[in-house]
Amino acid sequence: MAAAWMAARQSASLIRLTSQSSTQAASRLIPQRNLSGGGDHHGPPRVNIWQDPLSPSKWKEEHFVIASLTGWGLLIYGSYKFFTKGKKEEKVTDVVQ
Repeated sequence: MAAAWMAARQSASLIRLTSQSSTQAASRLIPQRNLSGGGDHHGPPRVNIWQDPLSPSKWKEEHFVIASLTGWGLLIYGSYKFFTKGKKEEKVTDVVQ
C-alpha cells in the first residue's frame, strides 16, 4: 500500500516538473531544510559543566539537567540517612548476679 502511494506521488511530481520551466523544476529538486535550525544560534554560547562549573546559566541544557537531578538525589538520600540513623533497636540485657 505504501509503495503504491509513493509511486503515485513520484509520478505526480514528475508530471508537474515536466510541465514547468527548467529553472523552476531544478529549484524543486533541491532539498530544503527550513526548520533545521543548525545555522544561527541565539544567546551566549553554551559550555560544558566542567569548563565553567560556577555559572549554571552558561551550561548546556543536558548538563544542567544531570547536575540538578544528581543534586536532588543527594538531598533526598542524605535526608533519608540523617532522619533514619537514630531508629536502631536497643538491646536490653539484664545481668543477673
